[in-house]
Amino acid sequence: METKRKLSLPQMGCGTWAWGNRLLWGYDPSMDRQLQEVFNLCVENGVTLFDTGDSYGTGRLNGQSEKLLGRFSREYRGVNQEKICIATKLAPYPWRLTRKAMISAGEASANRLGKNVDLVQMHWSTANYAPWQEWPLLQGLGDLYDRAEVKGVGLSNYGPKRLQRVHKIFRDRGIPITSLQVQYSLLSTYPVTELGIKEVCDELGIQLIAYSPLTLGALTGKYSQNGPFPKGIRGILFRQMLPKIGPVLQTLGEIAQGRNKTPAQVALNWCICKGTIPIPGAKNLEQAKQNIGAMGWQLDAGEMAELDKVSARVDKPMVQNIFQTQ
Repeated sequence: METKRKLSLPQMGCGTWAWGNRLLWGYDPSMDRQLQEVFNLCVENGVTLFDTGDSYGTGRLNGQSEKLLGRFSREYRGVNQEKICIATKLAPYPWRLTRKAMISAGEASANRLGKNVDLVQMHWSTANYAPWQEWPLLQGLGDLYDRAEVKGVGLSNYGPKRLQRVHKIFRDRGIPITSLQVQYSLLSTYPVTELGIKEVCDELGIQLIAYSPLTLGALTGKYSQNGPFPKGIRGILFRQMLPKIGPVLQTLGEIAQGRNKTPAQVALNWCICKGTIPIPGAKNLEQAKQNIGAMGWQLDAGEMAELDKVSARVDKPMVQNIFQTQ
């Protein structure tokens, strides 16, 4: 069966998981104006892919991240307006068991956005605990595409074996897989270096998206092994990780200084040079400006080799997502 045209994606996106986490811990509407400014600045500078999920904002907040993105995109007027791409991930909750349930989930996201979703994605595979559950849900994603309610279909946290199985199912329906999200950064190379997911994506024509490309902020240069540390679980993780990643941070800093860039910009450009679309979070204008500064230039082969070398020697990499499959 002939496969239909794929959705085109930009060089870099903006992951709104940061908004989602903030919303989960307490939503402050006074930040909406600031977030709108972040959105506007990103679009003006060519960052037009915005990734969110229907689980970002639960209970009384009920998908607040999607609602905000929908409002921001509707109210934006300016350059690149027609290029805005809203991607959302639908969670395979235990109560979502049928293809109709996934169709309903996609339509609920569209209702919160106030427009059709551009790129709909399976948030994670259930292969590690309920492999039978995901097949009807994947068919539901395909139904959304066939009904022209979405422009593209993507996956998240899939390994090469599972991805190839899903690709065959969608290929038989003439549905292209636009993208695959995996946790990928200088401190989280496992999906690429050990699973070989990039080679499979290239072979199948699937764009790899790198989420958490700054490893929750560990690669920004903001934190050192002597502190201060962020609060909560992230602080515990950083206390364990930072003493082990000194060579990576040092190399990032040296390259950044030579390039007149920041360590975060170098880390993001590394992801871009690896052929992925990084989706760093941005909750304020300063973070957005930092992210935008990662575009429009490229690390040279020597710098990439140096970063690859120190990355491979890290003995305390980032903890992998428990839903990542083989």
